[in-house]
Amino acid sequence: MSGHKMQGRALWRSLIVLVLLAVAGGVAYGWMDYQRFVGTPLAVSPQTPSVDVAKGSSLRDVVGQLREQHVTETRPLYWRVLAEQLRVAGRLHAGEYALTAGMTPRELLLNMAAGKVLQRNFTIVDGWNFRDLRQALAKADRLKQDGAGLDDAALMAKIGAPGEMPEGRFLPETYAYVKGDSDLDILRRAHAAMAKMLDSLWAQRDNDVPLATPYDALILASIVEKETGRADERARIAGVFVRRLQTHMLLQTDPTVIYGMGESYTGNIHKSDLTTDTPYNTYTRAGLPPTPIAMAGKPAIEAALHPAPGSELYFVARGDGTHVFSSTLDEHNRNVACFQLKRCQ
Repeated sequence: MSGHKMQGRALWRSLIVLVLLAVAGGVAYGWMDYQRFVGTPLAVSPQTPSVDVAKGSSLRDVVGQLREQHVTETRPLYWRVLAEQLRVAGRLHAGEYALTAGMTPRELLLNMAAGKVLQRNFTIVDGWNFRDLRQALAKADRLKQDGAGLDDAALMAKIGAPGEMPEGRFLPETYAYVKGDSDLDILRRAHAAMAKMLDSLWAQRDNDVPLATPYDALILASIVEKETGRADERARIAGVFVRRLQTHMLLQTDPTVIYGMGESYTGNIHKSDLTTDTPYNTYTRAGLPPTPIAMAGKPAIEAALHPAPGSELYFVARGDGTHVFSSTLDEHNRNVACFQLKRCQ
């Protein structure tokens, strides 16, 4: 074999080795770059708290959206490889997904495959009235406002409770919702939760409570709710009102008067307000008011159905969130003079 042929073959071998090394180097680099992509957190910022996957979106569509939001700069090929590796290609669910600090592409794709859509919370606060509830719903983030243009009666019909007065009918609780849910969805759930809980608690009530229906219990509980937020006083205050009902005394509770005043209440209650008759003025009308005056929580309802025994018929606020109780009018008048008029003897 001539020297030229041997040199030519050696050159070809060298070229082949160089090409193979280059290919191997490229593959190694590509694999390392892919691993870096898989393990590197996405570029999440306060301006990109979530990604919204529309129905029918392909993986390429999702990646395109992530690139538009500057969450990733990686080409779709790597995302496709990862999706195939995770066996989630073609299984991504539509919906809104949270983009959290430290989240990797792997975590995001697994969430999308599992349909772990972003949930938000809406809390109905103990003591809110229905007007408060509607105003809060109107401000809830990403919640459809299907009930915004409805009056109270039409809204109650929409949630499947036609003819019901809405006040007090919704259980104070935190409700999770996702994009696409509406204010009516939350109201339906809160209404059903209140009905279920009220029926359960009513079945366990004390036998001698002077309440004819579960709705009466809800009315009394709403008064207790507005009178005190202290766990150690609820049953005691309920006991005062129960004994007043049993002895046909006027309830004489300011929160019902305030509720009856509606939007004319500006933060202070005057003597003239106590003598101005409304359906809710328990200084001028006997018995319970016609509806609840607020959303009562479970503890207030339990207090109304299990009032504390005793002889107390009066209570007055101390000014520190607690109350002082008494059994006679003379004692009550002394307490009023001391704790409200600051004329303690």
